[in-house]
Amino acid sequence: MNHFLSINIKKELHTAEGKFPLAVDLTMEKGDFLALTGPSGGGKTTLLRLIAGLEKADDGQIAFDNKIWSNTTNKTFIVPQERSIGFVFQDYALFPNMTIEQNLKFAVDKNTPQNRVGELMKLMELSALANRFPAKLSGGQQQRVALARALVRQPKILLLDEPLSALDTAMRQRLQDDLKRLHEVYQLTTILVSHDEREIFKLANRVIFIENGQVKKVGTPSEVLENKGIFGRVQDLKIEGDLVKITCLTNGELVTLFLPKNMADKYQIGQTLFIA
Repeated sequence: MNHFLSINIKKELHTAEGKFPLAVDLTMEKGDFLALTGPSGGGKTTLLRLIAGLEKADDGQIAFDNKIWSNTTNKTFIVPQERSIGFVFQDYALFPNMTIEQNLKFAVDKNTPQNRVGELMKLMELSALANRFPAKLSGGQQQRVALARALVRQPKILLLDEPLSALDTAMRQRLQDDLKRLHEVYQLTTILVSHDEREIFKLANRVIFIENGQVKKVGTPSEVLENKGIFGRVQDLKIEGDLVKITCLTNGELVTLFLPKNMADKYQIGQTLFIA
């Protein structure tokens, strides 16, 4: 059976915990909304970069719509510009010296319809902000610009690397609605890296849980996430006697963990933990 996207790759990862292999064998069908989740440093962002062609696998193959994007055996490698992909990064990656409209027009190529930029600006409610520079926008507005820019070239796959993690709850929920609408309007196949369980349940039809480079579980959000624990982002670390007190933000609430003091150097502020 030919799948819309087929990935069977290996890549050595270098992390704070040492070296370990990222090994992924998965397929996607057209129209899937796939969420990648799991503890920080497990290889989720690297997998997105491999699909986009921003990194090369050590071994294996990535095939898209009956075309080989990369194959280590016969040295096939299609450059990112020739892959039908839109990529939205966590830090927006907008050009600060360009207006919003210029940021979008920078992504235009010879195959882009003339009305594409205007259509996306209207859809994302950016028309009134066309002549502003990124520094004059809120985080939510900047992320809407990043989403619009990723869609200028009419990609078939949209890759999202924790695009909403830095936003407040209200803006995050609004942009989740935008993501769902864009996925449906442009008939996209979407891969989202997220640690937010509510976000995953709202958007994804499939979930892959990756830990230490290994795919631990694949299924629906309910099959993969229910009763498995929660994700928390470390907000504060304090040594108290023989313990380290770790305060995590989980789905808008603060959770406190106490672990042995000798484990303190394994954690840092901003790190995402999976709390069983």
